[in-house]
Amino acid sequence: MVISHHIADGTLHVRILQELHVTDRAAAALQIESLVHAHRPARVAVELPSRSPSPMTLSALARARRMCQSLGIPLTATGPGEQEPLPLFAHEAGAAGPRSLEHGARHDH
Repeated sequence: MVISHHIADGTLHVRILQELHVTDRAAAALQIESLVHAHRPARVAVELPSRSPSPMTLSALARARRMCQSLGIPLTATGPGEQEPLPLFAHEAGAAGPRSLEHGARHDH
């Protein structure tokens, strides 16, 4: 099992138990998707296994987020044991988005 879950006050709380790898990334995303379709929660809260998730963990989270967006269900992500959502996506972090670079050169050094 790669996730655990419970439902409280209309929120589906999902905990990713460990950093995901190529072999279990799709399974985690599919489990979250199945839970959302079965319970139709008002929101989804995902607790990540670390504050610096692996690329495969982020991939599963992004897939779940796209699915939730298509259903109009807000999804937030937190670090282990935290209450405040992590700013994992650009608009959540208040970023203006990607900046164009001239000839691939970095402008921040």
